[in-house]
Amino acid sequence: QVQLVESGGGLVQAGGSLRLSCVASGNIFRFAVMGWYRQAPGNERELVARVTTYGSPIYADSVKGRFTISRDNARNTVYLQMSSLRPEDTAVYYCNLQQNKQYWGQGTQVTVSS
Repeated sequence: QVQLVESGGGLVQAGGSLRLSCVASGNIFRFAVMGWYRQAPGNERELVARVTTYGSPIYADSVKGRFTISRDNARNTVYLQMSSLRPEDTAVYYCNLQQNKQYWGQGTQVTVSS
């Protein structure tokens, strides 16, 4: 089993920045992909960014150039640095780990005020 614990959400004004962190614990495989998804009210959960063990990131078009995902394999931690935040970035952000199974964190609220 794998447990994911997120932190770093909150309320920020448009144009501001936030950094999310997610620490994974348990039986984590070397090739596990870690990432962030988000879900706004009334919307489906969508990919924000994900990164492989070797550091190859993928971003949603809506966040390219504003968000940066990074990973510390020694600490089993993935980060999401969010800059130039917009009100449309408001959502619950979920940490995700994919290996033989898919695991989710409990979610952290990010609210961007205009």
